[in-house]
Amino acid sequence: MSRGWSPQPPPGAVRAGAGQRRAQRWLAGRLAESGRRGGASKAARTGTVPPELAAEAVRRHLPAVSPEETAAQMTTVVDELTGLGPLAPAARRPGVTDVLVDGSGTIWTDGPEGLNQTGQRLEAVDARRLAVRLLAQGGRRLDEGQPFGDAQVTGARVHAILPPIAAGGPQISVRLAAPEPPGLEQLAQRWPHGERWLIALRHLLHVRANVLISGATGSGKTTVLAALLSEVPANERIVTVEDTRELRPRHGHVVSLQARSGNAEGSGTVTLAELVRQALRMRPDRLVVGECRGAEVVDFLAAMNTGHRGAAGTLHANSAADVPARLQAMGALAGLGTEALTLQASSAVDAILHLERTETGRHPVELAVVDRALRGELGVIPALSLSGAKLAWGPGWDALEMLADGRSGNAGPTTTRYRDGRGGRHAVES
Repeated sequence: MSRGWSPQPPPGAVRAGAGQRRAQRWLAGRLAESGRRGGASKAARTGTVPPELAAEAVRRHLPAVSPEETAAQMTTVVDELTGLGPLAPAARRPGVTDVLVDGSGTIWTDGPEGLNQTGQRLEAVDARRLAVRLLAQGGRRLDEGQPFGDAQVTGARVHAILPPIAAGGPQISVRLAAPEPPGLEQLAQRWPHGERWLIALRHLLHVRANVLISGATGSGKTTVLAALLSEVPANERIVTVEDTRELRPRHGHVVSLQARSGNAEGSGTVTLAELVRQALRMRPDRLVVGECRGAEVVDFLAAMNTGHRGAAGTLHANSAADVPARLQAMGALAGLGTEALTLQASSAVDAILHLERTETGRHPVELAVVDRALRGELGVIPALSLSGAKLAWGPGWDALEMLADGRSGNAGPTTTRYRDGRGGRHAVES
């Protein structure tokens, strides 16, 4: 394996070297100068570089070539300055959802066909330089004092972690946003029994149910949540709270709040829990927490108990039946006891949608409602469950239909035996 980044360039690829570095320095200087004259530069505001500036940088510092080669040179100069650098070619491949750099510097892609090596590799020093630059671009620091972090860069979520926290060399994970976020109906067309899931999800949206979307990393939680929010009525105000901004629903009135890590002295931190509290003062019609992972769940549940119907959030869990345990664990991080958390969650959450990534893609496998007939215990009742190719209705379906006008139905005492989420089912559809 050759040293450093060594892709197989197509015809017209950039002739890397001193000229390219001079072009990048010249372009960076011009962007900084325009930023000083007019506030933030266009690159800082939008993550893009004006094409005329990129073209002039290439014309000044790289040899005269064909129009195709010039375009390739412009792309590479901009990628190295404000984009994903050597990861950009892999990120542009159709169907790629993730680009990963492992401890050896090997570059991988993830997509419909699973993980694949690209045949390219970064030296440790180059991977570290890239990671630091990407996080700095997103307003985050990455150094010995803060050896890991997330940032939003050119529409992608970038996570990086440095040795010795990471074994081997620096590790970089890039989650790419879809060029055009799919709508809920478009997603449902790819799901097994998609029409049934679509009816259920639109019902939850219509009655302003409070919904948690669970699943593993990469199961499609954020994609489904964004698609759901895109169908919220146009006259409603959505306030989203995220650690790193990923939700980009196609809706005319979205306020996005993003947490912030501290500076080198440890000051300036803004947590998700604080942002949830601030969001409540911003007149939300729909309050959305991109991912509940800690103490912020207490403020989120409190918000849903103060009349903020139609709230939504995501969290990691193995199944819908495991969500109560996850909520209790997160509540414990905020010092909330099991009994108090159970009372909060049972009156706040209406439904849980669980997603999985299988050989057929990312799709829902379970929809459950919270069992309000239980006392002192947080349980769920299955409403829809996908097993193989069969879709089964559970006893929670009646409770789901009772959700109306922003008020929760009570499934009744006969459903308590289903509190583990694995109770009886009926009305199977192949």
